Amino acid sequence: MRLQDQVILITGSTTGIGEFMARRFVAEGARVILHGRDTARGEALRKELGANKAAFCQGNLGDAEYPSKLAADAIAAFGKVDALVNNAAITSRGRIGETDAAFFDRMMAVNARAPMLLIRALLPELKKNTGVVLNIGSVLAHCGQANMLAYSMSKGAMMTMTRNLADSLGMDRVRVNQLNVGWTLSDNEYQVKLGDGLGEGWPERLPSHVVPMGRLLMPEDIAAAAVYWVGRESYPVTGTVAELEQYPIIGRYTNAEGDDKK
Repeated sequence: MRLQDQVILITGSTTGIGEFMARRFVAEGARVILHGRDTARGEALRKELGANKAAFCQGNLGDAEYPSKLAADAIAAFGKVDALVNNAAITSRGRIGETDAAFFDRMMAVNARAPMLLIRALLPELKKNTGVVLNIGSVLAHCGQANMLAYSMSKGAMMTMTRNLADSLGMDRVRVNQLNVGWTLSDNEYQVKLGDGLGEGWPERLPSHVVPMGRLLMPEDIAAAAVYWVGRESYPVTGTVAELEQYPIIGRYTNAEGDDKK
């Protein structure tokens, strides 16, 4: 059991990647504090994982006062917190012409401000426990796509925060790392692409330059990687931003050499 006796808070953990992380962490011996806005879903998952293995906190990270409450509730759940996974995020789309102040502020509040405030609130606890923060970012942090301007900016801010805090908290032995996740086939992503008109079964029709390994990343792939970064195995590494994607993010080139000879 790679996470035996660790207590881990995972934001946005009632669906998608967060849910898969919660399940994997419990399987590896951890206790988890689930978080989300849907009480029914959160309580159902808590019950499934077991009351001795999981707790659930409901709340909106867009509220500036909530991160401190979540931190306190998380510590109270099992008496300590060893690791924080900042996973919750808004992924709403919008080009620059559609990105007004309200849209931008909401995106930054949840995706950048809340993770910072949570780390701030949990810092005494993390210092006490030689704790670790794992931020779940996106490959879009490097540039992003035109219809996800605010989201890309928020993940760029998170990436800077990761490196800044890794440097400033190193002497406190609090580690801060980040996974920049590529295109992942969550249930929500499947539905989003149906809305884009790709049609049922679209993941099986993706061109090979998009999925050179033959398939998209899956939530369980991210969860498997996260086990290493929240666990003691990765000590003393801090300040790492790891890209979880199927091709180099910087300098990507679709290698079609020889295609014209087929």
